[in-house]
Amino acid sequence: MTQSPLLRLHPNDNVLVAKNAIALGEAIAEFGVRARAQIPAGHKIAARAIAAGENVLKYDTVIGVAARDLEAGDYVHSHNLTLVDSYRDPGFCQDVRPVDFVPEAERASFMGFERADGSVGTRNFIGLLSSVNCSATVINRIAAHFTPERLAAYPNVDGVVAFAQTSGCGMSSPSEHFDVLRRTLAGYARHPNLAGVLIVGLGCERNQVSSLVDSQGLQAGRLMRTMVMQDVGGTRQTIEAGIRAIEEMLPEANAAERTRVSAAHLKIGLECGGSDGFSAITANPALGAAMDILVRHGGTAILSETPEIHGVEFMLTRRAATPEVGQKLLDRLAWWERYAAGQNAQFNGVVGHGNQAGGLANIFEKSLGSAMKGGTTPLRAVYEYAEPITEKGFVFMDSPGYDPVAATGQIASGAQLICFTTGRGSMFGSKPAPTIKLASNTPMFRRLEEDMDINCGVVVDGELTVPELGQRIFEQILRHASGEPTKSEQLGLGDHEFVPWHLGIVS
Repeated sequence: MTQSPLLRLHPNDNVLVAKNAIALGEAIAEFGVRARAQIPAGHKIAARAIAAGENVLKYDTVIGVAARDLEAGDYVHSHNLTLVDSYRDPGFCQDVRPVDFVPEAERASFMGFERADGSVGTRNFIGLLSSVNCSATVINRIAAHFTPERLAAYPNVDGVVAFAQTSGCGMSSPSEHFDVLRRTLAGYARHPNLAGVLIVGLGCERNQVSSLVDSQGLQAGRLMRTMVMQDVGGTRQTIEAGIRAIEEMLPEANAAERTRVSAAHLKIGLECGGSDGFSAITANPALGAAMDILVRHGGTAILSETPEIHGVEFMLTRRAATPEVGQKLLDRLAWWERYAAGQNAQFNGVVGHGNQAGGLANIFEKSLGSAMKGGTTPLRAVYEYAEPITEKGFVFMDSPGYDPVAATGQIASGAQLICFTTGRGSMFGSKPAPTIKLASNTPMFRRLEEDMDINCGVVVDGELTVPELGQRIFEQILRHASGEPTKSEQLGLGDHEFVPWHLGIVS
């Protein structure tokens, strides 16, 4: 890229993006504009006069209409940009391009844990799940017993982690919320990154442990056990019994060893949070390029956060493998329109404070970048929240845009790693599937280098192209899949980020 302080993202755009902060009155000869206001880095400036009611284009995509007449050089943001939701032709399947798959014998590989069911883990934890909030303290106490000193004899075990949750009773059952909770718990129970699982219930809750196991097809055994506090004898006795159960699992879990396996086994959850004006220029398209490589190698990329494709859903429906897949995505968006009706929610246009401060005026502009994480390959399937993902390639899983909830659903669906792009610096980690964080700009990466894994700001800095960075991201994914700790793992994040979707969170 040039050293100009402004970026033109598409020839048809009528706004430019400030690469650096632009001073009032600063002239940019290359584009023939003079700034009529101070423009923060990552924010937009009018490239020409824009009439009131005229579409404002970024990446040749409508992100709103001018609320008043704008002159070249005006600062364009939420104060003079209006969101107008109009019909967008879904164009089912019209942009589908065949995938140039890498021959199986030549596919990339990583060192993973092969499980009896044919799945492959990137980590080797033992997990504890609570069927209800009433057993949350118990599973936390059991997990806390297994300190690094006590686990030193089991070097192949990454840890014992508790996935406590705040629901499971005081809820309608059956209900959509109830089904979502059970799918989520079951997804963790069968996750390939967990060598063993202990599910603990209270005994009188609506989400009974026995019916949870039966309804979700879970198979009890040496490495999948259950306990009910009221049957075992209460808090202290359940903690003691739980510790004994984990101690019995540890030798078998420790016997698992990493072996070389195809990258086709990888399922990567794609997240973005605390986005900025550079997210759609660097981190998100670079992650999309990496996912295109993963799909070519037979792997699976999972895009989610349904409110954050609102306004640009045509970018996905036009890549749908079939009209039915495209329609299923539209059906989920229609559900969200009903769900968010009357709420001051992201789906209805209002993005978070950090997004706005980073240069994103509304949900359409945020969605423009968010959708790029999915790359360019065909959309093979659309799944509901925490539904097991069986299709290979690029898929979509319905979820809120709230990061812990979305990542929890992706992990429950089978993601063994999460790739999380951020322009503001989200401090997020996850277990049992670790999070890789990608910074959209160099200043933030340098300021928060302890938390960020990859600096995508090198694209704007002119050091790498998006395809080159995509290849680098793919290679780093393989290293983390093979056991190299991510920054969030080094910081110990992930013990408190298990947040199943309560159908009452509106994002």
